[in-house]
Amino acid sequence: MHGDENERYEAARGLARGRRPARVLDVADPRAWTELDETVREASARGVLAPHDRLTRGRPGLPPPWWTRPGSGGPRLGSRPGEAELALALCDPDGRIREAALGHAGSRPGVLPLVAIRSTDWAPPVRERALGVLRTALPDAAPRTLAVTVPVILRVAGRRRGGAAGALLEELLGGCPEATLASLLLNRDRATRRLALRVAVARGHLDAGRLARIASADNDVVVQGVASDAAIAAMTAETEEEVLGRLLAGRTGRTRAAGVTALRRAGRTPEAEPFLYDRSAMVRACARWTLRQGGTDPLPLYRARCADPARTTGRAPLGLAECGERGTDMPVLWELTAHADPAVRASAVAGLRSFEVSGRDRERLLPLLADPAPGVVREAARTLEPVAALLPPAELARLTGPERPPHVRARALRLLAAHGGAVHAETAVRLVEDADPVPDPAAALPGQPPAGRRARLRQVWRAWLA
Repeated sequence: MHGDENERYEAARGLARGRRPARVLDVADPRAWTELDETVREASARGVLAPHDRLTRGRPGLPPPWWTRPGSGGPRLGSRPGEAELALALCDPDGRIREAALGHAGSRPGVLPLVAIRSTDWAPPVRERALGVLRTALPDAAPRTLAVTVPVILRVAGRRRGGAAGALLEELLGGCPEATLASLLLNRDRATRRLALRVAVARGHLDAGRLARIASADNDVVVQGVASDAAIAAMTAETEEEVLGRLLAGRTGRTRAAGVTALRRAGRTPEAEPFLYDRSAMVRACARWTLRQGGTDPLPLYRARCADPARTTGRAPLGLAECGERGTDMPVLWELTAHADPAVRASAVAGLRSFEVSGRDRERLLPLLADPAPGVVREAARTLEPVAALLPPAELARLTGPERPPHVRARALRLLAAHGGAVHAETAVRLVEDADPVPDPAAALPGQPPAGRRARLRQVWRAWLA
């Protein structure tokens, strides 16, 4: 779901036409279930979903096939409802209908996520009955049912009345089969993976190698952190090579940083040196700490690497700036802004920014705004942004010319916008008729939403043309 109003209502209409929830929802997304619950009530209140549509599959004039109102009492269960009818009944604005629907829900795994939502219902009878259904149905539920129900429980557990559902889930996972936890570790919902991992670690189900694999493969930073720490804690002499190898080769900086830090525990601190030049600032910092713990000062290593252009690697200049001295190391960084490797040039400019360039240095950075490498131009523009008002506007305007590459034009235009003045207004008017759509004049007005930027740009144009 998550679409516009018509798309959300169409899911409710699909249920009214007898289509199962799996046919109208992305059942693996817990938000789809909570949105369905809200949409059915909203659609009913607005008349988009007629009362008979909610329970009779669109047969006007017919009573609901599975419940009746006997006198002044509440709904009485009749024939077995279909899954679509049951889903709508569980979302019905009438609490008596929701409560009656729960009597059929325990044997229908396809609607257990809606039962989870009802476990936080404002009506105590509905809430207690839903918790009873979950308590009975979840322990024997198939992995595919848990895969869609557990994320919904976690999503509603933070609600005002969701504590009981959250406690029930923790109790369930505390004693569930290992295979169930293994399947939840692969769930699309990151909150589910986090909980499953914590439970699996607490129960000792995962060995160090498996934890290292999870840390290196998962894209969630919390999972990466928990799995990395657990892998290192469980690491033995036999598993050391596998664990460190996977962590150090991890795709994310957090995982590699954990591996670099663990090198000290393994007595392998010299192996941290290559990570002094890692693309992640966290990894570089951990590598410096690990080397210092082993008695090696990283600063001479950085200086030696940056002194030889043939050996200088991408992030070496930035690492030098992170632990170097302004008077000693800044000249080296200036020299590296002319390096043949664009990654080294960009890193050198970023390092200069950390040293806070002076007024004279600003003039030296201006030519780098025309560098053929987008990364170098990006770092140069970021360095010059705080002093954009002091830059020569004519030079910035020249960099927005049609003969320049798009990345140069776009960055120069943003700096010119921060500068302001007549030159910026004239350039903005010229770029309106520009054939190249990359440098959007409106995007060069910072601090405003797109609509506001364009409105402000129109004002600039009118003032200039007047």
